[in-house]
Amino acid sequence: MKKNEKRIKVAFPHMGNIYVAWASALRMIGVEPFIPPYTSKKTLSLGAKNSPEAICLPYKLILGNFIEAIEGGADYVAMITSPGCCRLGEYGKSINNALKDLGLGSKYIELALYDGIKGMYNFLKILHPSKNPIPKIKAIYMGIRKVFAMDELADFLSYHRAREVHFGDSERAFKRGRRLITEARTLKELRKALKQALRYISAVEIDKNRDVLHVDLTGEIYMVLDEFSNQNIERELGRMGVQTRRSLTVSGFLKDAIIPKIFKKGETHLQRAYRLAKPYLMRDIGGDSLECVSDVLYAQEKGKDGIIHISPFTCMPEIMSQNIFPKMREDVELPILALIMDEQTGKAGYITRIEAFVDLMRRKKMKRAMKEAELQAK
Repeated sequence: MKKNEKRIKVAFPHMGNIYVAWASALRMIGVEPFIPPYTSKKTLSLGAKNSPEAICLPYKLILGNFIEAIEGGADYVAMITSPGCCRLGEYGKSINNALKDLGLGSKYIELALYDGIKGMYNFLKILHPSKNPIPKIKAIYMGIRKVFAMDELADFLSYHRAREVHFGDSERAFKRGRRLITEARTLKELRKALKQALRYISAVEIDKNRDVLHVDLTGEIYMVLDEFSNQNIERELGRMGVQTRRSLTVSGFLKDAIIPKIFKKGETHLQRAYRLAKPYLMRDIGGDSLECVSDVLYAQEKGKDGIIHISPFTCMPEIMSQNIFPKMREDVELPILALIMDEQTGKAGYITRIEAFVDLMRRKKMKRAMKEAELQAK
């Protein structure tokens, strides 16, 4: 690219920390990432105002992200496309039409994630039509490595946040580390950044003897990963002494849909889903429903104290999952909390439900401990 040539600005919607990866990949091919303001009430208001009434919360937030990005100066907005039963496959056409109706002139492009590495390569080729494939391949690899680095850091945060002496210290350390990972330009810098980020969180004072509950989070992947849409459930649970594990992650998705089989080690999330969900759900019905059903059984196997299912209002695949849960409760002892979110969900009632669920899990854990003590006494 010539020095005086203007670099195009490309925006993606927010979904947790995914911007760390896509921004890095775009920079490596000479494209300027435009990171919209993080999702807020304003974003939601813009999206909801210009969305069909019955559409799900992620659609409204993504549309709001795009409106803010275009108004902020983005040349392109990029959206992933998906096959199957989930309405995600129809998001693109509807969002593009909504942007046209609003008179926003930014160009809309789609990333076919389920085409694997080829789909990602073709997407970058649209933005930077150079014949040299090496920069694009390096950009894809760097983006993937940053996804795995951020998921590792998030797991480390969850452990410390549930045990920290001064609430908020772990998250502040996490944000310092995230900044380092975001700024890393090479794989060597990324490895150093991740090590330093882990050290930041390790330095937080924790109570190793704290009685901590272990909870898995499952549901629709956007809702699980995005702290605005799930009202920062992981922070709230951490404050209550609960260590969380996201059953759905971007790195897990990459293992299932993007990374070639020869590079995969062990059973992927989707493979486990087909194996465990069979007694209750025989085939994939769209969205993340198959994975959600299997996640309940997996959490039971791993001795978790509970599982929380988070889904957007009107999401049909997740409605199907929730209708299977009552049958599963007959076969598993694991407490299951189903949370349905939309723009009308109030914070106070939401927190009350979580607190009641945590109390339930603690009582169950105490009963198990008492039974085990009685058996040992005999």
